[in-house]
Amino acid sequence: MPDLRRQIFESGKTVSRKAASREASRTNSRGSSKQTSHQSSRTASRQASDDEDSGFLSDDTALSIGSLDDENPETENADWPQELSDRISEILDRKRSSVQGREEALSAFCRLTKYHYAEEEIRPYVSDLLSAFAKSIRSESSVRESTLALRAIELLVITSCDDKIYDNAEQLLTRCVRDSSSTAIKAAAIYCLGACTNFGGAGEEGILDQMTFLLDIIASDGQSIDAADDATSVTAALHVWGFLLSEVDDFEEDSEEAVQIFIDQLDSVDSGVQIAAGENIALLYEKSYTPQEDDDDEDSEEDEGESDEHESKDLASGPKLIKRYNAYHNTPELERQLSNLANIHSKRISKRDKKSLHGNFASILTTVENPRRGPRYNMAIDQATNRHYGSTLTVKIGRHGVMKIDRWWKWVRLTSLRRILQGGFAEHYFQGNRAVLDSLPVMMRMAEASGSGDRQSAKKAAKMRSSKRWTGFSEDEDEMES
Repeated sequence: MPDLRRQIFESGKTVSRKAASREASRTNSRGSSKQTSHQSSRTASRQASDDEDSGFLSDDTALSIGSLDDENPETENADWPQELSDRISEILDRKRSSVQGREEALSAFCRLTKYHYAEEEIRPYVSDLLSAFAKSIRSESSVRESTLALRAIELLVITSCDDKIYDNAEQLLTRCVRDSSSTAIKAAAIYCLGACTNFGGAGEEGILDQMTFLLDIIASDGQSIDAADDATSVTAALHVWGFLLSEVDDFEEDSEEAVQIFIDQLDSVDSGVQIAAGENIALLYEKSYTPQEDDDDEDSEEDEGESDEHESKDLASGPKLIKRYNAYHNTPELERQLSNLANIHSKRISKRDKKSLHGNFASILTTVENPRRGPRYNMAIDQATNRHYGSTLTVKIGRHGVMKIDRWWKWVRLTSLRRILQGGFAEHYFQGNRAVLDSLPVMMRMAEASGSGDRQSAKKAAKMRSSKRWTGFSEDEDEMES
């Protein structure tokens, strides 16, 4: 099997000195970890977070977000800017602080920046806050303090979009992933590293560096970071890898080995690992197709069997997609594995995990069979053709709109943003958070409010429509996609 890292470094892409030195330290760990990589997170264990602010969500299923209309407990908090200012002062003044006091200040900072778009309020303090959070991470005085500090950095970078954060935080976060004594902190640091890479100014070079680092973690089942068979760390690496891949334009050269590594993870005993690996496979297959260009042969890559009445409407919308390369050399064997997971009936698997595997892998399989098809929900099988079909996924955003998730890149970005912002996602979206809007340039439409119970919702929607931060609507989705 070709070495993906070598392919990236020898492909003519620029490599930073930092990446080159880091690569030298990885060589030894990769050699030993390969021997155990096929055991694929056999002893899965999920560590619960101390509280909701530590950033781990319970959703380990993919196509499960039907609505982002989460309750916002901060709706009536008109004094939140002053409270945030007070908490920032507490965080920056560590002289007489205690572990418990720092935990409470960090938790409050996460709550306030999650439920409010506070870009103006935190802008003057970005550098100082990053330094304070770094001290909490380095000290590891408690698992809760460190994970909350990592969570705070995620919210800091997604709110500020400061392009210096990656350079200032990358070394600290990488060291935390490798050297922390806690697997919960390692997983939180992986997610934080992904947010800083995506929103903190890493650029293409930094993204490729981190994708290589994460692939090491996945291929070795966590052994490369001294977290052998820790499903939480492997799942985090899979989620972040897919999020970063959604930002890469051309992955043809490296697709083969990446798919093979994710296929190995389909044998995991942890459903979260399996689903995250399957989503990345679907995204890699989707990337092997791109919109038809003016100089493409009109007769090239005709839709094969795409006249099925259940899918014709979906395929008719948007630009025609053309196959550019093979995402993997043995698609029929991969389809067999995905089909087994979509129909698995083992008694050793819980009903919840079984349902999750069935729904998610039915959707993943439809994309591998034809990468023109994106995420689906309400999956069914046409008895005449024995083919899966279903409706394109749509997600409610608050009570004011819906979002069409018809491509896997949109799905992985949405789930990553939701993990970071949780119940504050709609607030950040509607208030014009640049990181959120740049990540999800998809068509939105207003949901009609009806009845007296929805008057407040309708009022808020009208206010947002008139706001300068409100994003426009377009019936032509292609104009909104990047």
